Amino acid sequence: MRRNYKVLSLLLLLAFASCSFTTKKFSNPDKDKLLIQIITFVLEQGHFDPISMDDSFSEELFNDYIEILDPVKRYFYQSDIKDFEKYKLEIDDQLKDTDITFFNIVNERMLERIEGAKEIYREVLAEPFDYTLDESFDTNYENSEFVKNKKQMKDRWRKQLKFSTISNYDDLFKEEKLAKEKDPEYVMKTKEVMEVEAREATLKSIDIYFNDSIDDLKREDWFALFVNTIVEEYDPHTYYLAPRNKEDFDQRMSGKLEGIGARLQKRMDYIKIVELISGGPAWRSKELEVEDIILKVKQENEEFPVNIVGMRISDAIKYIKGPKGTKVTLTVKKVDGSLKDVVITRDVVELMETYAKSSVVEKDSEKYGVINLPAFYVDFEDYKNVNAAKDVKKEIDYLKNEGIEGLVLDLRNNGGGSLPTVVDMAGLFIEDGPVVQVRSTGESKEVLKDRDKSIAWDGPLVILVNEISASASEIMAAAMQDYKRAIIIGSKQTYGKGTVQNVINLNNMLRNNTSGDLGALALTTQKYYRVNGGSVQLEGVKSDVEVPGRFTYIDVGEKDKGNPLPWDEIDAADYTPWEDYFDYDATVARSKTRMSNNEQLKLIDKNAKWVKGKIDETVFSLNYEKYSAQNELNEEESKQFDAISDYKTNLTFDSTSYEKALFEQDTTDLKEKRERWHQSLSQDVYIEEALNVLEDLKVSYRIKKVASTVKK
Repeated sequence: MRRNYKVLSLLLLLAFASCSFTTKKFSNPDKDKLLIQIITFVLEQGHFDPISMDDSFSEELFNDYIEILDPVKRYFYQSDIKDFEKYKLEIDDQLKDTDITFFNIVNERMLERIEGAKEIYREVLAEPFDYTLDESFDTNYENSEFVKNKKQMKDRWRKQLKFSTISNYDDLFKEEKLAKEKDPEYVMKTKEVMEVEAREATLKSIDIYFNDSIDDLKREDWFALFVNTIVEEYDPHTYYLAPRNKEDFDQRMSGKLEGIGARLQKRMDYIKIVELISGGPAWRSKELEVEDIILKVKQENEEFPVNIVGMRISDAIKYIKGPKGTKVTLTVKKVDGSLKDVVITRDVVELMETYAKSSVVEKDSEKYGVINLPAFYVDFEDYKNVNAAKDVKKEIDYLKNEGIEGLVLDLRNNGGGSLPTVVDMAGLFIEDGPVVQVRSTGESKEVLKDRDKSIAWDGPLVILVNEISASASEIMAAAMQDYKRAIIIGSKQTYGKGTVQNVINLNNMLRNNTSGDLGALALTTQKYYRVNGGSVQLEGVKSDVEVPGRFTYIDVGEKDKGNPLPWDEIDAADYTPWEDYFDYDATVARSKTRMSNNEQLKLIDKNAKWVKGKIDETVFSLNYEKYSAQNELNEEESKQFDAISDYKTNLTFDSTSYEKALFEQDTTDLKEKRERWHQSLSQDVYIEEALNVLEDLKVSYRIKKVASTVKK
């Protein structure tokens, strides 16, 4: 594929963009005010859809900042909020004047309340909890109000700490019960002793949280949080990278991740796993899944875990990350509501493990290929040699040498990546033509095209997606769908991210920077559109064959964010749909019929509904008998879904001849990694159906080809 240099300037969070804003002098001896001055200018000049800094903006910012500072409502009082509200409609004016009075007042009060909270939680944890009381705790903090006085605040802390401690108590009780079952002579600890130990564990955990995380925060950290709240008012993908966070960003982009190999995201006060890095420690363990919530973290040399609920994500990551070879124990809440301790040995996750990989499968004496692509990766310092499109082409060549009759491109859980790479990749499957349209505010659209007439694969093609497939994955699936080049199988719709971001180094905005590192800003600068003119923003790509999955009823897409950019459409590009003998409509109809009668998918759908119900349950009993009974009921109910993981197809997967040759001199356990992947493929009902579709396409091709020949 020829390299399109013009496209290289359009990145999806992969490199720092050069400054291209109107020349303006920035000068303010106060670093905080200087940062506000630059940030507001960049947002106004560079954002795709800049919003007005008016009273409405001010009110939204006020509410969001208070919620981010105190999502659990365990610091501020009603009197504090009343004091702050005098600035509710003035923040916009302050920002325009580079005035940070609102921040200073709120931050000063926050630090004061943190000191008060330390006294309160120690008082609460100095007294035993009574687990016989019939009381409950609601984890949906939107249902609660700020307290009026210290008595109410202490009771709020009491319930929150009791909720944290009751799980410790439950763990201890189960450990003692198990020890007794193994050894009838074992003398179990009394309930009183277990209550004390559970409370001590909570105290230790929260002490560590305050000492290591809260007390370690400097003013610049609190101010960075305020700045990030400002920029996130524009859209979910515009965010501020403080100097410390920018270093982490640079490290992630370098291609190596040292830790457990998982991407985390904060939702409300919980830290969720949103991606497992293929080949990483978490992925290899098979015990963690996307949407698992990490509640506690324990180091191998520590007795007590740290509760990370309510913790800032950057602070939580400090506990989870660690040197290669060290062990960390994560207490996770599974999507079905059950709690589980998972021990992970940290390792260095090489970028190579996120590269494209392929497998050969034989079905009814015919061979087919499967390519898994975890991300649309690229090295812009070495684009010619390191990019996902180039690697996918190589895998196609290896599979063609095996004599495959059809191809599955698996984009499930692929969160996107490089825009130029997806343009090149789409070109592997079409002769030439537009792939995606890009538009900046006030400018004419730009049509990004494949100009290379060569085709790497012209046979039957199926693309698998789910609700996590986003950005570049959506561009690829949309292009293939619009060209009628592939059949899309998967979720009702993909993630729905139709925007492009550039990362602006804010230090480049100053001619002579004497204020120190100002960090960077990830800025939404463009929207992309399908070749048919529609946007994937919010709506995503709708599958040709819709199948249920674990995320079917969970709010995980762009449309579920607080302030996403709207859906819109532009004129279609000039493109010609794929012309061949494959009967796509008939094939889709047959697949839908099969899927509607598939018992495994019916069970997956039932499980997805059950999980959604558990997620919606936010009120938990603090009476131990009821708490324990509910946990046992959840575990019992979940057993009906064990058959999902027990499912097996009659398909056998194998490596290509090229890869088998690599096994001979391999020192990175490549063979073992591939065997594990092949095992998971053999239990994958979606892969099974994708192969059925390929078989149908192949048969329809033969029938229509014969009919065309006879007609001639």
